Amino acid sequence: MPGKGDRGGKKEKPKDAGSALRRILHYLMAYRWWVLLFLVCSIIGNIGNLLGPRFAGQAIGIAEEGYRLGTGMVDMDAVKQKTILMAVVYISSNLLTFAVSFGMARVAKHVAEQMRKDVFEKLMRMPVEYFDHHQAGDIISRVSYDIDVVSTSLSTDVIQILTSLITVAGSFIMMCIVSIPLVLCMVFTIPVSILFTRYMSKITRPLYSRRSAAYGEMNGFAEEMFTGQKTILAYAREEDFSARFSEYNSNAAEAYYQADSTGMRMGPTIGMISNFGLAMIGMGGSLLYLKGIVGLGQISSFILYSRKFSGPINEISNIINEIFSALAAGERVFQLLDQPEEASDRLDCTELSACKGEVSADHVNFGYLPDKTILHDFSFHADPGQMIAIVGPTGAGKTTMINLLMRFYDVDSGEIFVDKTEYRNYTLKSLRKNYAMVLQDTWLFQGTIFDNIAYGKADATEEEVISAAKAAKIHNYIMRLPQGYNTIIYEDGGNISKGQKQLLTIARAMLYNTNMLILDEATSNVDTNTEREVQKAIRSLMKGKTSFVIAHRLSTIQNADHILVVNHGDVVEQGTHQELMKQRGFYYSLYASQFE
Repeated sequence: MPGKGDRGGKKEKPKDAGSALRRILHYLMAYRWWVLLFLVCSIIGNIGNLLGPRFAGQAIGIAEEGYRLGTGMVDMDAVKQKTILMAVVYISSNLLTFAVSFGMARVAKHVAEQMRKDVFEKLMRMPVEYFDHHQAGDIISRVSYDIDVVSTSLSTDVIQILTSLITVAGSFIMMCIVSIPLVLCMVFTIPVSILFTRYMSKITRPLYSRRSAAYGEMNGFAEEMFTGQKTILAYAREEDFSARFSEYNSNAAEAYYQADSTGMRMGPTIGMISNFGLAMIGMGGSLLYLKGIVGLGQISSFILYSRKFSGPINEISNIINEIFSALAAGERVFQLLDQPEEASDRLDCTELSACKGEVSADHVNFGYLPDKTILHDFSFHADPGQMIAIVGPTGAGKTTMINLLMRFYDVDSGEIFVDKTEYRNYTLKSLRKNYAMVLQDTWLFQGTIFDNIAYGKADATEEEVISAAKAAKIHNYIMRLPQGYNTIIYEDGGNISKGQKQLLTIARAMLYNTNMLILDEATSNVDTNTEREVQKAIRSLMKGKTSFVIAHRLSTIQNADHILVVNHGDVVEQGTHQELMKQRGFYYSLYASQFE
């Protein structure tokens, strides 16, 4: 199907990191009182950490003063008191830090849970077009990897960057209180650190965006390959696809390396700048001590504060990398959340109930792309209970007609009517609930056989399910299984054959009591003998119901009430089998070609 997705395309860097940040914080605000509590606890803990060096410096100052007075004149009780106070504030602050880390991890868990819930509910409201144009692996990557990156950043970075800023500001204030001259010894390192951090952040931001995109591409390719593993093995293309995966893997690894290696330069560089400032403090402090301007206690306190001042700057540089990574991941999630949803119901629309099954199309035109029309001036009429067969070569537009009937897509022009009412005047949900579908591409979910058959009718009884299975000629096979109807089917029916999967979907449709049916090559995966039996069951199922049948084997639709012959998006012929054969036109040539 024509697509305009980003499969294999170039991914753009974040367009608005500020918007992504605001939206992430919006999720966080649901727990704002907890976050505020953790912030207060973190501030208190940081204040304790800031008092520690002060007490240490005072203890050293007391010892220095006693040493100057003479041996044995040191007030050990005072030293012990300052030491105990230092230990108390350090232990208390560390306990508060542990509590904050644990609490933020729980908040991040709830935020990630809510984001995944929002994304999944959004996907349930997305039009089929979105899934036609986007790889499943890329969507899964946004739901899992990208949200995990955001969650990890929330659990570790939000409080940490705020408290780091508090620590930097508090340390600077304490250094000014301890000694202004010593501050002048290291003041040049502050603007250098800030300017370097800003410079590196501009470089790393697009690299983290590219990393998230590369992982999405790799996951998308891997998901496609795992789905088609049997085909790859059948055509002996293992080496080719391994080589292609290696390319995606290499791109993802290179993107990861570029982002992390560039980001990791920030910490060591800031550390080097800080260490240079520490050397300047040592040199300047020695000169000031010799001149009697500062004491050993002041120098000791100042050095400890300088480490507390430079340490958070290093942390902030690393946190900024993680935040940019989270913003890039968050923007990918929000891009999905901002996608247009299925067309909303009109304000005056009604529920489609007691459907008779009269369906018609009036001069319908449609194309998946604006400049490429697939169906041209398509019209037909089906009375209640009629069987309408749609035939034609591959790519003629048969499945597109089904997509329009189900309103997976809306027509570009023209109208489709159900029970003489334009079908956009019905609620979308009620319209689709009046169709039962059996597609060529079967879908089963992981669960019991009973649940899969009863998928469309949650209150189905055991007798109803068994009756539907018998009608679909799958009951005997089910009873041969160890757990019968309680047998667990793996994801997408991986532990049963394609024919059995298709019979189960036919049983599902038989149980789902509607007045309109869509059968898209519903017996394509069963053997000839089973097909005869299933055709009998399907004919019984179709009695009194309007049925749209896509068929390649024309022998199966000879009894159709009306046949639409489609070619290149045009209905080239219409009529019964006998009428079309008499015309000796396109249908006749299709039919004859199957028996030559």
